[in-house]
Amino acid sequence: MKKRFMSLVVASVVAAASITGCGSAAGSDTAATTQSTESAAESTESGETTAAGAAFKVGGIGPVTGGAAIYGQAVKNGAQLAVDEINAAGGVNGATLELNFQDDEHDAEKAVNAYNTLKDWGMQMLLGTVTSTPCIAVSEKAKDDNMFLLTPSGSAVDCVKYDNAFRVCFSDPDQGAKSAQYIGENKLATKVAVIYNSSDVYSSGIYQTFAAEAPNQGIEVVSAEAFTADSNTDFSVQLQKAKDAGAELVFLPIYYTEASIILGQADKMGYDPMFFGCDGLDGLLTVEDFDTALAEDVMLLTPFAADAKDDLTQKFVKAYQDAYGDIPNQFAADAYDGIYAMKAAIEQSGVTPDMSASDICDAFKGAMTQIKIDGLTGAEMTWSAEGEPNKAPKAVKIKNGAYTAM
Repeated sequence: MKKRFMSLVVASVVAAASITGCGSAAGSDTAATTQSTESAAESTESGETTAAGAAFKVGGIGPVTGGAAIYGQAVKNGAQLAVDEINAAGGVNGATLELNFQDDEHDAEKAVNAYNTLKDWGMQMLLGTVTSTPCIAVSEKAKDDNMFLLTPSGSAVDCVKYDNAFRVCFSDPDQGAKSAQYIGENKLATKVAVIYNSSDVYSSGIYQTFAAEAPNQGIEVVSAEAFTADSNTDFSVQLQKAKDAGAELVFLPIYYTEASIILGQADKMGYDPMFFGCDGLDGLLTVEDFDTALAEDVMLLTPFAADAKDDLTQKFVKAYQDAYGDIPNQFAADAYDGIYAMKAAIEQSGVTPDMSASDICDAFKGAMTQIKIDGLTGAEMTWSAEGEPNKAPKAVKIKNGAYTAM
């Protein structure tokens, strides 16, 4: 059980809260950001800092290869962009940040190995892991070491069950309940089918809270069909049951690879309901050999839309494109906000790079409940002692091959 701290929200001066909306504590421009990003490209893998003087050692873990690589690579890029901005603006409390990101291939055992590698390197705080099952495994090690852990996108409840762990994204229960609320409040459908992965904690966790909240929103779950990691290529039975039950909307609390298969098979059988998912669908437009026209009008609950018109988002997107030649997804935004949350916690707690990881963690446990940041994934974000973020949900719809804010 987490210790409960009295929350006193204290605004921290971070880049996301600057008047210009620029993602730097000193309002550094995009040119400086890009130059810093390019100069630090090799340091991401080696852990060597490009700045002189003391540095906080920030570890990162996520899948940069394998089936979930789009998530991990985005987190790696978003985190590095934030680190480079902070360092280019003079660092934090006179020190720089040093990021060392390790690949876990979305595998729990490899994530633990990556954690041990980072620990040997001298990691003082961890941004990770990216996906839930590896995060749960790593959180056990981090708890034993009293290592501060901030997962950008590990949404399973158990990712933050210890008092040293926090998250940037919504938890699975939050995503399920908020999805039902969004569908109900916007009167998208009253008859809903669900297709979920019962072998995955992310998917099954979202489904459970969605099913519990649905009646409160006037939603009837007319069909709820599961699949597993061993049966994730043929969804004809699940789709047929949804169609026969008259589902107007199919809720997909799953990852984008399976969702692409479902959309293709639904099209072939002439079934054209609305489709609604959560953050796991982010990446759908990048699936190899997938006809993105099939994703037209697919909706997903997400805290970030790259086409949003606010200054902070537009400057982040431009800096990200300049640095990496790609449009950032919500995982990149989660990681970016995560690094700035760490910066705010450093400022709030007054920790220094010569402190042990355990002492920094103890200081952060209180500081995280006292900071407030305006980030890409939410305005005036705060955190509870249970590690959960407080921010409003958003939804996007795929239009003309791009995510657009709803």
